[in-house]
Amino acid sequence: MDHTVLRCADGHVFTAASFPMQKAERLGPGRLVRCPRCARLRSAVPVGAVKR
Repeated sequence: MDHTVLRCADGHVFTAASFPMQKAERLGPGRLVRCPRCARLRSAVPVGAVKR
């Protein structure tokens, strides 16, 4: 199982076993996931994502 390194909107870096809609068509790289550091539902992006 692959792990994805993510960064939440507060800047916390963590890994997730799955990242919702990783292969599906989407408007941007961000997804709502529960951050394990702040325990809130936050927008998170893969750390390697390109910012435009």
